[in-house]
Amino acid sequence: MEFGERLRDLREEKNLTRHLLADKLNVSYSTISKYETNIRFPDKGTLIALADFFDVSLDYLLCRSDIKDTADKTLNKCKEQFLVNSSGNRYSAYEGLSPEAVEEIEKFKEFVQHKYGKK
Repeated sequence: MEFGERLRDLREEKNLTRHLLADKLNVSYSTISKYETNIRFPDKGTLIALADFFDVSLDYLLCRSDIKDTADKTLNKCKEQFLVNSSGNRYSAYEGLSPEAVEEIEKFKEFVQHKYGKK
């Protein structure tokens, strides 16, 4: 998949026309059309605006990943899962993980506690 296809898919998921997306980003219809057909590639600022608008990571937008979530969104989901699913020192949400993976979670927990002054 190329950038233009990814952009078109995101636009269509939101049921937007090229005209509407162009208006929302303050660019021309022609610009959106050229992005979607890979004739033109957006500059850094426009890439960030597109990622923010569609609430996806730049890696997803640039077809480097199939994971839509931004790093912040992923971190927040992990925090929520950790808080909701923790019981003592073992986490039911992580059942099926190797002992090494659970140990990594424990180390991360200690790091966070140390960082925020909780021991």
